[in-house]
Amino acid sequence: MPEMTLAPRRRYLVQFDPKRIPHMFADVLILGAGIAGVRAALAVDPGLRVVVISKDRADLSNSAWAQGGIAGVLDPADNIRNHAADTIAVGAGLCDPEVVESVVAAAPQLIHELEQFGAVFDQENGRLALTMEGGHSHPRVAHALGDATGKEVMRALIERMRGAGSVDIWERTFTIDLLTYDGECRGALVWNASHGKTFVWAKQTIVCTGGAGRLYRETTNPEIATADGHAAAFRAGARVRDMEFMQFHPTVLYIAGSSRHLITEAARGEGGRLVDAQGTRFMGDYDPRMELAPRDIVSRAITSQMDKTRHPCVYLDLRHLPTALVAERFPHIRQLCRDFGLDLAHDLIPVRPGAHYMIGGVTVDLEGRTSVPGLWAAGEVTSSGLHGANRLASNSLLEGLFYGLRCGQGASAAALEIPDRFSAVPIDSRVDDGAHDDEELNLQDLRNSLASLMVRNVGIRRDADGLQQAAQQVEFWERYAATREFQSIAGWETQNMLLTARLMITAAAAREESRGVHYRSDFPDSRPGAGEHVTLSSGGC
Repeated sequence: MPEMTLAPRRRYLVQFDPKRIPHMFADVLILGAGIAGVRAALAVDPGLRVVVISKDRADLSNSAWAQGGIAGVLDPADNIRNHAADTIAVGAGLCDPEVVESVVAAAPQLIHELEQFGAVFDQENGRLALTMEGGHSHPRVAHALGDATGKEVMRALIERMRGAGSVDIWERTFTIDLLTYDGECRGALVWNASHGKTFVWAKQTIVCTGGAGRLYRETTNPEIATADGHAAAFRAGARVRDMEFMQFHPTVLYIAGSSRHLITEAARGEGGRLVDAQGTRFMGDYDPRMELAPRDIVSRAITSQMDKTRHPCVYLDLRHLPTALVAERFPHIRQLCRDFGLDLAHDLIPVRPGAHYMIGGVTVDLEGRTSVPGLWAAGEVTSSGLHGANRLASNSLLEGLFYGLRCGQGASAAALEIPDRFSAVPIDSRVDDGAHDDEELNLQDLRNSLASLMVRNVGIRRDADGLQQAAQQVEFWERYAATREFQSIAGWETQNMLLTARLMITAAAAREESRGVHYRSDFPDSRPGAGEHVTLSSGGC
């Protein structure tokens, strides 16, 4: 498909006077403290100054919330070809084979490296315990703390990063925008409550800001997942692609009035079944792989079954599994269910799909370079070619490790070639005359409305009419929200979410077929052959 141009309503979210804002200087600036950002920091030459910007505490990220594990070939009965073939099959014709082969080949070493950093994985008979998940042909998912792998991995990585004397960690700091000059990224404008706005000038910048799940009402993502990196990179001129591919996790704990919580894929990998409101096990009606079909198939099946039964959820059934196994493998989920008066081993657990992982994002090459010189990206904010049109379970932490390492090494080498430049460049923050100060909007109401719209019209099932309605509504909201000069994180997040929603809707409307997690009820079949990417650019803004 030809590259499409979509102009953001403004280049910078705020106006600024460089003479009135503090300036800081770094060799490598890393935006985000999830698995990709921390691994990047650890890969930079210790003689360089690294600044890591974390939107909240460093231990709060999508990575830390990951339950299932990290996929890698660690069993002699398995091999790299199998892992690559599973990844490509699930990716529905949009994976880059070179990327897939490179990442899965590196997986065993990356997992063992985490052990060297201090991460403690679950063991079985003196070896790493491995489990099955949907779409995998062999047990190859290493896990920790039963069902809290991300928490343990991030603990080890962050401790290692905090011990690196060359790394400064700025927590509770929001990245407003990337700074560009002569088409090159020169750092970022950030904000925190203590210092206000600050220019951070850098020789090289790496975006690792995570996902976009908060664009949807039902999501497994934490509050911070508001697509800030997607939007900032796009405003800075970076190409994005595959923005139509938001992966929905099939099993999110559904209890009215509570926040949504992920029920890991491993619960089905260990034998968990899905039943509807009548107690009927239904996945056999949709796919012979039953509950271990890829996530897009399971999510659509659940949605269809909910429609058939006119019930707001289906149920995860672990009652046939040994109670000791459930307690050992899923301690976190077990406690979570207990908080709501449910016993994971003896009760049916209400679940429904929720937005989980943003497959699309900033286009990067195998080294993590974006289309903007001086700007790199890794993790969920990117479209790397690994996931294609649908991510294979537990390949996400693996991708973050692989590209975090590559970006850290590449940015480090590039920064070492650039002499110190302790001076700012003339950045122009002028905005359209229509921009004005106005914080009178009810931002929470706007965000709730956007999240509901995305579920209805840009969710698991889509069609041309719904996408057109969504495009018109988001364009209307943007007309009055994107031109305002906010002085709060909530305002900037809302502007980022509206821009990213527009990118997602535009891409979804352009892909007139069904492929992977993108299902068009008006185009239910995939086009023959390998798929084409939908690429969007800001026209060099």
